[in-house]
Amino acid sequence: MIKYYYPDGTHCYRALHTAHAVFRSDDGKLIARAMRPDNTALYEFEIAGFELVEPGVRHE
Repeated sequence: MIKYYYPDGTHCYRALHTAHAVFRSDDGKLIARAMRPDNTALYEFEIAGFELVEPGVRHE
């Protein structure tokens, strides 16, 4: 799993196989690219950070 941290302080978890890329935009923002939940297309969203989470390990 990947735990994405949003700029507003919230977070979400996504399955590793949905992640496509994490990069810096031209203006320096950290951007994640992932597959939409319905598997129709990739989309991009701003993040503050991310971490890989091991299966079966609870992170708060």
